[in-house]
Amino acid sequence: MATDTPVLYESKGSPNSRRVRFFIAEKGIDIPMKPVDLGAKEQFSDAYRAVNPRSQVPALALADGPVITEVLAIWRYLEEAYPQTPLLGTTATSKALVAMWERRAELDGFAPVMEGVRNAVPGLKGRALSGPHAYDQIVELVERSKQRVANFFADFNERLETVRYVAGDEFSAADITTLVTVDFAANALKMPIPAEHTAFQRWYDEVSVRPSAAA
Repeated sequence: MATDTPVLYESKGSPNSRRVRFFIAEKGIDIPMKPVDLGAKEQFSDAYRAVNPRSQVPALALADGPVITEVLAIWRYLEEAYPQTPLLGTTATSKALVAMWERRAELDGFAPVMEGVRNAVPGLKGRALSGPHAYDQIVELVERSKQRVANFFADFNERLETVRYVAGDEFSAADITTLVTVDFAANALKMPIPAEHTAFQRWYDEVSVRPSAAA
């Protein structure tokens, strides 16, 4: 689906869309954005399925035709196309550490929050997993999800007792996923950073005031 300029299809209610908006804002690049109304189930419309058959946001439609989906793939494209302000590392070591810690934030924090929300919210009945297929909710997973989020907070607090940012000395995509996860957990599961996790709170207070965090 060719467009005159790259377009990011996204939704303000989508934490994954926020991860990409945050990344774009941090790099200081200008990419037009087209909202997809998830509340109205626009992601399942024929028009949007022509963009992304998986009915998910975000999706980046490039000027020469391809559409890139999945947050990490979109990030990779943007990092290569707009190398200023690198967010995925600059050396072999830093690239590996950013990838490792971003993946941990996604698997140990972001995914459990998403699992808890999608298995609890009545409006997502029959949609326990995003995408083109319908899946029933499993209510029993909600409490396990909350336990996993609590462990995420504890584990990342321990990490942040030894480093300034999640992957080390430099702000990176690992911080983006972690911050979006924290806000997602606080808003959707009513699970803010526990008071005893002071290193995590120190990090949050620093990162959350970056102008890009409001994207």
